[in-house]
Amino acid sequence: MAVKEILLLGNPELYEISAEVTMDDLHEMKLVVEDLADTLQEFRKKYGFGRAIAAPQIGVKKRLVYMNSPRQVVFINPVLTFPEEEMIAIWDDCMSFPDLMVKVLRHSHCRIQYRDLKWEEKSESLEGDLSELLQHECDHLDGILAIQRAADHKSFALRSQIKIKSD
Repeated sequence: MAVKEILLLGNPELYEISAEVTMDDLHEMKLVVEDLADTLQEFRKKYGFGRAIAAPQIGVKKRLVYMNSPRQVVFINPVLTFPEEEMIAIWDDCMSFPDLMVKVLRHSHCRIQYRDLKWEEKSESLEGDLSELLQHECDHLDGILAIQRAADHKSFALRSQIKIKSD
């Protein structure tokens, strides 16, 4: 379809809570998924990273996430649960602020329930980097950015400086 403009840090729309997708929205959401895929691909070419994108990042206020890492998956109305308390500290990046890294704490394991583009219910257990990735993307659906989850006031670094700050 088309490469869309990614909303950047400071845009108040990023802090809005997204609406649930209904079955009646499915045709439109298939078009949005194409836009998300094109936008993610173009972002990767420009910045060299990007594994997933949430619909609100392109101004679509629906609970939809497109992931292309390691496979392509569309998560409609995802709901996360955390079966374990174990947390991991990671340097998180975001397409809405591509030069900024934020150290956050995320659950090392999660379970995600969602619908796919055929409106079928799905459920998966995720761990490690996929767990943290989906937590990040689902935060976007709730109007939460990684900067709001910073581990402390020293948990920010420019991408070019991350090797200096990592511990």
